[in-house]
Amino acid sequence: MSIVRLSVDGKIASICLDNQKKLNALTPLMLSQIEEHCAAIEANADIRAVLLRAEGERAFCVGADIDAWSSMTPFQFARRWVREGHRIIDRFANLPIPTIGVISGYAFGGGLELAAACDLRVFANDTICSMPETGIGIVPGWSGTQRLSKQIPQALIKEMVFTGCRIGAKRMYECGFANLIAEDPLENAQKIADKIAQRSPKAVEASKYMISIAQNEDVGALVEALAGGLVKGDPDLQEGLAAFYEKREPLY
Repeated sequence: MSIVRLSVDGKIASICLDNQKKLNALTPLMLSQIEEHCAAIEANADIRAVLLRAEGERAFCVGADIDAWSSMTPFQFARRWVREGHRIIDRFANLPIPTIGVISGYAFGGGLELAAACDLRVFANDTICSMPETGIGIVPGWSGTQRLSKQIPQALIKEMVFTGCRIGAKRMYECGFANLIAEDPLENAQKIADKIAQRSPKAVEASKYMISIAQNEDVGALVEALAGGLVKGDPDLQEGLAAFYEKREPLY
């Protein structure tokens, strides 16, 4: 049975994909569980960062489970699969808390789209990325031509979508998609999460909002002004200023 687990250790939450028999291919149950976990994370004010990882050595996620959608009518596929999956991955992407993808092995199709919904990504050396949909007569459906196109060069996303080529960790790092390549990606992702957890949570949250809408320049100044005013009135700022002048680490 496919499952997505949520665990919380102190200030760090972890969402783990576990459908190893199908290389963590995403099923409707797994998508609904991801959404449930997003709601639980948002309701827990103590969580400062979220790790997204997967069980198994071969794959992070090879995309959508073909058995789950291949028999759908075009109308069912568009509404129940593409739009619903898109909405849930967007829900994860829009979490107010920073998310870190721990990626190893295959990250194909919907799996790569899920990785793209993370704020940061730590790759293993063996990570291989691909957008194979056109090879079976379908197109990317969960923002592979939208969000992913904003994160990697246009020529690369076209190469991946048009040809289904497989791209290794080094090239994905060089184009800026991966923040780090590590022998132990989970350990390194945990270190990043710990660093995030030491920062002002409200300032980090407001910063994530502003970065997320940075491309919409006509409202950028207003959003930054509102967010800045919100942060300026928080006690965290007073502690940060006091620690600065007293030359000590802040205690948030």
